[in-house]
Amino acid sequence: MADVAAVTDLLAKTTVDQPLAEVSFAERGLKLNSAEDAKVIVDAIKESPEMHSLVLNGNTVGVEAAQAIAEVLEEKSEFQRARWFDIFTGRLRSEIPPALKSLGAAIIKSGAHLVELDLSDNAFGPDGVKAVKDLLESPACYSLKELRFNNQGLGLGGKILAESLIKCHQEGSNVGTPLCLKVFVAGRNRLENPGAIALAKAFKTIGTLEEISMPQNGIKPEGIEAMADAVVHSPKLRILNLNDNTFTSRGAIAMAKALTKADNLEVLNFGDCLIRSEGASALAETISNGLPNLREVIFSFGEIRKDAALKVAESVEEKSKLEILDLNGNSLGEDGVELLMATLEAINKKDVLASLSDDEGTADEDEGEEEDGDDDDDDEGEERDDPELQVRGQSITPSPRKPDIDDTENVEPCTAAAFLAFPSLQKFQGLGNDSEQKLLKELGDKSGDYEEVVKVFVKVAAVMDVNTPKVKQSVQQCADALLSELFKSENCRAENVANEFLVHLGYIKSEDKKFKPVSNPVGLLQTLDHVVQQEYFPRKTISIFTAVMSLPNESVDQYIMPKHNLMQTLYKL
Repeated sequence: MADVAAVTDLLAKTTVDQPLAEVSFAERGLKLNSAEDAKVIVDAIKESPEMHSLVLNGNTVGVEAAQAIAEVLEEKSEFQRARWFDIFTGRLRSEIPPALKSLGAAIIKSGAHLVELDLSDNAFGPDGVKAVKDLLESPACYSLKELRFNNQGLGLGGKILAESLIKCHQEGSNVGTPLCLKVFVAGRNRLENPGAIALAKAFKTIGTLEEISMPQNGIKPEGIEAMADAVVHSPKLRILNLNDNTFTSRGAIAMAKALTKADNLEVLNFGDCLIRSEGASALAETISNGLPNLREVIFSFGEIRKDAALKVAESVEEKSKLEILDLNGNSLGEDGVELLMATLEAINKKDVLASLSDDEGTADEDEGEEEDGDDDDDDEGEERDDPELQVRGQSITPSPRKPDIDDTENVEPCTAAAFLAFPSLQKFQGLGNDSEQKLLKELGDKSGDYEEVVKVFVKVAAVMDVNTPKVKQSVQQCADALLSELFKSENCRAENVANEFLVHLGYIKSEDKKFKPVSNPVGLLQTLDHVVQQEYFPRKTISIFTAVMSLPNESVDQYIMPKHNLMQTLYKL
């Protein structure tokens, strides 16, 4: 009997993780205006005795529908995960705050303790942050572990968000449950220095961050230095993604110092950050002397020269867990590329090196280190003289369109890499009849990366010639292959793809200071006119294209017929 009693006592003390009870309406394309429209969701919530997670992405929720959902949420004290990204597409800016307020108030009233709050891809700006301020500062968020505010146009709302996080931590601490946030994601938000500095203060106060992802926010050296201070006070940090901000060597050196004790760090993404050779060298020293758990090092497009790149390569020799080293788009030159590959081969790390297809050549090393200039300027660098199309500062020069170019018998064979490096109609024809397969092979595991795929798409579309049947058919086949493969990816969000096209057309400003929209958008407009009609192309993006492209655009508007034809197609869909 004693043994039975002991076993009974042991079982009583044992807890078993229960499966997540989730109600999901993901990607249903529901337009929820009234309470009646929301009834299908309300009923599903009621029928779930213990709902831990509610997934609503890919639908559009109005004020009355949100209030109806909120009413039933008031009874769900076990609720933990609000996965509400992309739920306001097509809504007026004035509709979003009251919808968010009612949902937040319901969670507070229910007594629930959130673990995850994802409001990404809802362009609500500072007003949206104000609408969830009460929720963020309430006991419902003392337990928050994951906060995702990606692609929302926060701007100055970043400061409001930071203040709410600090207040949440302080008031939670007063009752013995301080905010222990692990994941913070807020990319593409135009936070700039004020937002970055404010959030860095919040991260420093919280001290438990394991992931900080803030790419494409226009953060400059002062803001990067503040983030470096936050890194020092985040000893559990595993992922640091500040891609596509402007470090200069000043910010990179500050970050290198901050990372000296980041022993848990696994992902270091400073791609497109202009860290320059001096910054890369400082980071290489930090990597050499620590960071034992690194899996990914991304220093692409940073104006890094050969000697500094070699230091980075040498620094990863002892990193047994390293999977990716990305130094693409820097200034190595042919000799530098060969030396880099030889160095990595010598330390048995050649297999981790990412493509170097966008290397920008090199100046003589004895010219001295690059000038940072004024660290607070735009760091736009010199203007390029080439008036042709630009993709990440790389020239795209379509060949003149000729009506008799169908004759391809004497076209010289071309590789996909050579075409993508310097696109032209002749090189495109040189890809042969299986051009789409060659391009997909060149993309490799990036065929699910919407930014990389759209870049390739734009280069292909640049050689479109609707008056030449073989060229038109071949371009359309390549476009179909690229996008149909992209949309198969589980991580691909249709609205991100639409936004990326609009960036290349110049309707949406890129965070990349060197980026220039296509100067002649005819081919891109004509190719889009084809792809938006295909079954693989998500219909929910049509409203995005229609709304944004109805706005004036000096560059696109001068090409009246191609734009008119595309708009007519969009309206029909």
